[in-house]
Amino acid sequence: MLAADEIRYYFDENMPVVIAAELKKRGIDAVTVSDLREFGDDDRNHLRRATEQSRVLCTFDSDYLEIAGEGRPHAGIIFGQQEEDVHNIGKWVLRLSEFHEYLNSDDMTDHVEYL
Repeated sequence: MLAADEIRYYFDENMPVVIAAELKKRGIDAVTVSDLREFGDDDRNHLRRATEQSRVLCTFDSDYLEIAGEGRPHAGIIFGQQEEDVHNIGKWVLRLSEFHEYLNSDDMTDHVEYL
């Protein structure tokens, strides 16, 4: 059963959907832009939607850092560089699983985590 304060994830369209699929196999709530059929939407809309759904947005896109820097409230952002040797799929799954286990939604509110 999902606890009310568990971290839930929202993957923007730049993130590999296989990461979300692997998290789902572990019982972690994760949605992708593909799941929501929101390809091509504006970054501000993605962040707004993630926030409305109380989901931490996962991305390689630094535009979200700029938006957060403007003081726009959000449910959390996890940002990583898109470099295969630094942040491969397995590392993303491991780190996001760890965040899910040790942090809650309040910990991530208006917080940016860098991988």
